[in-house]
Amino acid sequence: MACQSVSIIDMDEQALLGLNPNADACYRQRAIAYFEQLKESHDAWEVCAEALAKSVYSDDHVKFFCFQLMNTQAEKPFIRNKAAQVFALTFVMEYLTHWPKFFFDILSLVGLNPHGVDIYLRTLMAIDAEVVDRDIVHTAEEVRRNTLIKDNMREHVIPSLVESWYQILGAYQQSHPEITCQCLEVVGAYVSWIDLNLIANDRFVNLLLSQMCVEDLREEACDCLFEIVNKGMDPTDKTKLIESLCQVLQSAGFFNVEQEEDVDFLAKFSRLVNGMGQSLVLSWTKLAKSGDVKVAAETLRALEAKVPLLIKLLVHEDDDISANIVGFCYDYLHVLKQLPLLTDQQKANVEAIMLAVMKKLTYDDEYNFDNEGEDEAMFVEYRKQLKMLLDRLAQVSPELLLEAVRRVFSSTMQTWQTASFMEVEVAIRLLYMLGEALPASHGAHFSGDTAKTSTLQDMMRTLVSCGVSSYQHTSVVLEFFETVVRYDKFFLVEPQHIPNVLMAFLDHRGLRHSSPKVRSRVAYLFSRFVKTLHKHMNAFIEDILTRIQDLLELVPPENGVPALLTSDDQLFVFETAGVLVVNGEGPAERKQALMRSLLMPLTDAFRLLLAKLATEREEERQAVLADCLSHAVEGVIAAFLSGWPPSGVAFQDSHNTAPS
Repeated sequence: MACQSVSIIDMDEQALLGLNPNADACYRQRAIAYFEQLKESHDAWEVCAEALAKSVYSDDHVKFFCFQLMNTQAEKPFIRNKAAQVFALTFVMEYLTHWPKFFFDILSLVGLNPHGVDIYLRTLMAIDAEVVDRDIVHTAEEVRRNTLIKDNMREHVIPSLVESWYQILGAYQQSHPEITCQCLEVVGAYVSWIDLNLIANDRFVNLLLSQMCVEDLREEACDCLFEIVNKGMDPTDKTKLIESLCQVLQSAGFFNVEQEEDVDFLAKFSRLVNGMGQSLVLSWTKLAKSGDVKVAAETLRALEAKVPLLIKLLVHEDDDISANIVGFCYDYLHVLKQLPLLTDQQKANVEAIMLAVMKKLTYDDEYNFDNEGEDEAMFVEYRKQLKMLLDRLAQVSPELLLEAVRRVFSSTMQTWQTASFMEVEVAIRLLYMLGEALPASHGAHFSGDTAKTSTLQDMMRTLVSCGVSSYQHTSVVLEFFETVVRYDKFFLVEPQHIPNVLMAFLDHRGLRHSSPKVRSRVAYLFSRFVKTLHKHMNAFIEDILTRIQDLLELVPPENGVPALLTSDDQLFVFETAGVLVVNGEGPAERKQALMRSLLMPLTDAFRLLLAKLATEREEERQAVLADCLSHAVEGVIAAFLSGWPPSGVAFQDSHNTAPS
């Protein structure tokens, strides 16, 4: 039979009458023949989907007829998804009022063959999306309706659905792992709002744990167990559940993560361990607040027993695996912060986490500094997570953190000439991060606590005197200048180091570096450095102005030679020069002479450009010259106002951020 096209208005109404059980035999025969005819039509499934979605027919027998037809034609995945969406929409409209046996009818319709189970599971996921998904915005009426649907399902159908999931998981894990994975996804989705006891029992959990050992299923099984662990429940029961899970997982060898080569699975497993750890922290918090000292202590012991596994995952070379465990690590440190006194083992845990964080902060040799893409952006975000851990470590034990950073920094600076850029950069980076991890009022890191100030002072002295500013990698050079400016108050204590650091700012290491990125950042950092320390620079003003004079030249566009600094970067340097001149010691005549020498080349260039603008006839060239003149005016204003250039907000915001 040739495939025929069909539409709703073309459907044989007489044949549809034969769907009624009380219809005459001739009508029933006609209905059967019509069904066979539609099965051959390539678009019959679309017609049935439209009829169901728009509630064209109110007769339940016609609706069921449409469902049957869609089921027979749902061979391609997109048709199955469409069928599932239509089934779900019909369920939402009909379940409470006309179709309480929806799930039983669907199961009998699709059958327990792989094809039918696939449609069934897709329908369940589509129903979850319509009724439960919190990312979808619903009206107040839809929220009320969805609440009634969930309440009714909990009372009447959920136990039967759970039993069907159990049977599917057992029946198909060998023959059709893709269906088993679908079912695990359904369980994970529904567990958030059904009675957890239906799932969190020996029968069901043992089945899930067994699937953790099946290569094709273990990632989905991990996700399913994660959703179970995340379900809210009594803290004591939650601890018992997690302990039973961990006992089986450890016995099966899952805790030996160093022997596992499948990083995709380990990322899922790390997420599961993170969920279990955070759930234990939450249970401990509730029990501690309730005053149940004994059970709280047991929960804390259970929590701390997971720390060795936490550290293995945190230090894993794959950053995704490491990132997935950060939440548990952060929460564990928060628990330690609340304890009155740390045990020796807890101190050892803190130190192990510190070492792991320091190691993971390190760039890998594949990081592309010249063309930062998605991978680099992900590492920058990951570093921000590690910084949060470092800050939390400082709250738990600032002394341990300070000493750990000192050891790493000192040993690296002794051998920086032969060390890799990754080692050198992270050593300086750790010193930089201490500035926020160990906060001080108005950056006063070098007054107060003698132990802290002495250690920081020693490290800063080493940084500015060991020669590491000459390291031939942009990341190291940038970290050097960032750290120098973060701890600019150090130079108030030891001003003898100012000349060497000034030279670093002014020569090939800073403003004349081969990298435009370095030059641009250094222009901003130099202005900050001078603003803080200008009172200690009176003896160097003439030398500084001489060295930066050519950097402030107004380069005409037709020159063809690119300037070392961008227009915005030049404004920072003009501002810096103004700060030095205006705040310098000595008579007014000296300041006038210095300001004149600073601005004379600029005003001379301004006159030349203004003359060119007066004779220029091309609009495009006029615009370019006008921009140059405008920049010259901004430079003069920046120098005179000593730190308040008219466009300061715009260009300062782009620089005034911590290094990533």
